[in-house]
Amino acid sequence: MSKKTRRHHTPDQNINLLRRHHLAKVPVSEVCEGAELQPSVFYGWLRHLFEHGAAAFGESRKRVETSREQELLAENERLRARLARKDEVIAEVTEELVRTKTTVGEP
Repeated sequence: MSKKTRRHHTPDQNINLLRRHHLAKVPVSEVCEGAELQPSVFYGWLRHLFEHGAAAFGESRKRVETSREQELLAENERLRARLARKDEVIAEVTEELVRTKTTVGEP
C-alpha cells in the first residue's frame, strides 16, 4: 500500500479548475480526473468560493472608497487648519477690541 502525498494547488489553479467547470461546462468528474483531485475537494473549493465570494467584490470597492476617503480626509484636515487659523484671528481681534473698549472707557 503506497501512501500518496498531498497535492497543494495555488488559488489561481483552484479558480482555473472552477472556471473550467462553470464557464467551459466541463463535467466535475473530468476536471477532477485531469487534476488528480477528489470531487469532495473540488466541491469544498466551490462552497468556499460562494461563501467568501463577496469579499472579492468588497475589496475592489474598498480600494476605490479608500482612495476617495483619503482625498476627503486630506481636505478635511486642510479645512480644519483654516478654521483653526480663523478662530485664532477672531480671538486676537476680539481681545484687541475688548482692550480698546476698556482703555476708552466704554462698557
